[in-house]
Amino acid sequence: METKRGAVWFILATILLDAIGIGLIFPIMPDLMARVGAGDTATGAFWGGVLLATYAGAQFLFSPAMGGISDALGRKPVLLVTLAALAVDYVIMALAGTFWLLLVGRFLAGIAGATYITASAYLADISAPKDRAANFGLIGAAFGVGFIFGPALGGLLAGIHVTAPFWAAAGLAAANFLFGLFVLPESLAVEKRRGFDRKDLNPFGSILAAARLPGLGLPLFGLFLFEFANMVYPVLWAFWTREAFGWPSHLIGLSLAAYGIGVVITQGGLMRVMIPRIGEWRTLMVAVAAGVIASVAYGFISAAWLVWAFLPFACLSDMAPPNATGIASNLVDEDRQGVLQGVIASLSAVAAITAPLIVTPLFRTFAAPDAGVYLPGAPFLMTALLLILSALVFWPLRPGRQQAPAA
Repeated sequence: METKRGAVWFILATILLDAIGIGLIFPIMPDLMARVGAGDTATGAFWGGVLLATYAGAQFLFSPAMGGISDALGRKPVLLVTLAALAVDYVIMALAGTFWLLLVGRFLAGIAGATYITASAYLADISAPKDRAANFGLIGAAFGVGFIFGPALGGLLAGIHVTAPFWAAAGLAAANFLFGLFVLPESLAVEKRRGFDRKDLNPFGSILAAARLPGLGLPLFGLFLFEFANMVYPVLWAFWTREAFGWPSHLIGLSLAAYGIGVVITQGGLMRVMIPRIGEWRTLMVAVAAGVIASVAYGFISAAWLVWAFLPFACLSDMAPPNATGIASNLVDEDRQGVLQGVIASLSAVAAITAPLIVTPLFRTFAAPDAGVYLPGAPFLMTALLLILSALVFWPLRPGRQQAPAA
């Protein structure tokens, strides 16, 4: 029992570190880009978007392989190797004096960050069927806590030095590696392992499988539009608040942490109250409307206090993905739920890869010193248009119009 408890704590610590690693870089991106000579804030945002797209791309490409390797070799070696790689990556990020070295570091971090698949498989191995849902909930909670503390930690430590967050993260990853090395037992018995299949190297498999699931075109397309639009927050928030209001790193980090707390409140609390009263579809539409309000406001505001005033609307908008997922889930049979979740994860990854490469050039166009029209909030206006389009896509899914589950 003590061994199993220690293993669970290790898995949760690993997920927490993954989330912290994602979040801590957001508030220091403008300073990090300036350190490697990536230009002014507008140009730095473009290259910062390239870094984020590289991270997401590495996760998308290597996540299936990570799962397949852990099925073939066991969970423990994959978890330990990726944790060691994560520690090395943070050191690279701390020492990097050029953009290209940062790019290598982010690619390595994306590969190592795919460990959530192996971590989930480990928890499934050691959990009784009746406990799996609750334990998977712990993974979600750990990720949420990490994403709250990551930006706050990054912003505060940057007050010491711009590289301090990376040194701290490297130390945490190394400590977790040692913890796992000595206390983590292997969860997958040799007789339950399978040979590595070349299909495990295909990250597009789940997306292609979506074509075989009838009735999912609208919810999946709407969800992709929303995820793409919502990437404006992690991609541009630090650069936009620095350019428009001159915010320092610690204030950027605190605002991102506040956003994370708001999302936890809306998804973990408010949504559970709204859905029983008004249903999934209406809750979804309320979320999209809130996102439009926040995006239009952030497109035009010039007073810093208004950032905080409209932050609750941005948090409310994050109720959209779980509600859209719930609607899509009700359109397929039980034996196709796994395929559906794989499709949704893959589409989210595609959004995370492509959105930075589109919104950052737009920001550079309207926030550059020589911009014909100076409007650093322009990407948020594009977000508002995409959210309105997603609402039109979701509209036919209203109660009484949804298709029945496929036979």
